[in-house]
Amino acid sequence: MKIHNPANGNVIGDVEADTSAKVRAKYARARAAQPAWAELPIKKRLATIAAFRERLAAMQDTLAGTLTAEVGKPIRQSRNELSGLAGRLDFFLAESQRTLRSETVLADVDNKLEERITHEPLGVVANISAWNYPYFVGSNVFVPALIAGNAVLYKPSEYATLTGLHIAQMLHESGVPEDVFVPVIGDGTTGSALLRQPVDGVFFTGSYETGRRVAASAGRRMIKVQLELGGKDPIYVCDDVDVKAAAAAVADGAFYNNGQSCCAVERIYVADAIHDEFVDAFVDEVRGFPVGEPTDEATYIGPLTRRAQIAVLKRQVADARKLGGKVLTGGEPIDGRGNWFQPTVVVNADHRMSLMRDESFGPVIGIQRVSGDDEAVALMNDTPFGLTAGVYTRAEKRAKRILARVHAGTVYWNCCDRVSPRLPWSGLGHSGLGLTLSTYGIRTFTRPKAWHLRSI
Repeated sequence: MKIHNPANGNVIGDVEADTSAKVRAKYARARAAQPAWAELPIKKRLATIAAFRERLAAMQDTLAGTLTAEVGKPIRQSRNELSGLAGRLDFFLAESQRTLRSETVLADVDNKLEERITHEPLGVVANISAWNYPYFVGSNVFVPALIAGNAVLYKPSEYATLTGLHIAQMLHESGVPEDVFVPVIGDGTTGSALLRQPVDGVFFTGSYETGRRVAASAGRRMIKVQLELGGKDPIYVCDDVDVKAAAAAVADGAFYNNGQSCCAVERIYVADAIHDEFVDAFVDEVRGFPVGEPTDEATYIGPLTRRAQIAVLKRQVADARKLGGKVLTGGEPIDGRGNWFQPTVVVNADHRMSLMRDESFGPVIGIQRVSGDDEAVALMNDTPFGLTAGVYTRAEKRAKRILARVHAGTVYWNCCDRVSPRLPWSGLGHSGLGLTLSTYGIRTFTRPKAWHLRSI
């Protein structure tokens, strides 16, 4: 399996993909190793994650370079992902032992009865991860899964294979047995082979269409399924904002990581009174984003990771133009080698356009004028997705009133494209099911066991 640099198409690696037979063998190894791992005191499992955190910090430059080379993420943003991961690991290290501790919910001395809850590991879990934030997205699953006592069959995206192998090596060097965290390497064919194994849970991050197939496969065996899928994340800009500041913040939320994020801003609604002023400020901001070689420290917009996405963006822009949309900047692929597309802003957008309905996952955004809060909320909810949504306004009560009516797993006031380890990360509808992060995201890798204990 050849690994290509999306900036220029060069081959930067050649890795052997796992056959179905190898996947079966890896599953068998994980199944055999899991009980001993679960029997270790949790403090010892936590110690391996603490050591992993130290290795990440020590190898940051090397890891960021690999991530940029195979995914195309600008080097500063690659380092940001690695630096931000430290806070997530700190959360898991601080909260897991308390969260997974057994609980006595009744101690009836007179009747000699005790009721307890313990949190047992699922067993062997499959983690099919994503390429856009491989450290963030992957660690949301495999770190709490390992801490809880599970063995993990970890399949990195084929677009982040080298990063996935770095992760496996660092975990093994940190004390996680090789048969407890097992990388499974390959593309969708390998992923299908992994889903055929009798695992105890499947944790998938990716597209809605693939997520449906994963759910159908896992559902036949009645195992735990968790899906982190796409989003068509809206932002509503009210008429009372600092227009220039709001435009800068929303532009960053739309174009950071080239828009390749499930929680990137994907559609914008702007109050009629400030629409034109906001559009001018927004376009100025986007035109100022440096586009270039992702290894350059100054670069903000790099190449798309997947070449196939260029065709998706071209279709969305063409459809918007056909239906009356006006492209104010960008709108075309960038000539040359690699997977490049101009940062693109479309105004006069509306919900007839695929740009406002279907996930773009690239540097393309539509802006629609709205008459007020009620119209904005109706349009924000006019989607099968429900991952994130946000509002920009000076008025806290107004923001909370609007956000209470929006159907999304995460809502933002005067911010966007933000994830906290302390809060659950979940979606509605086509954005998936289940959750990661927070204490709920630690317990999701366990099953509660009820104990009825009566002494005689």
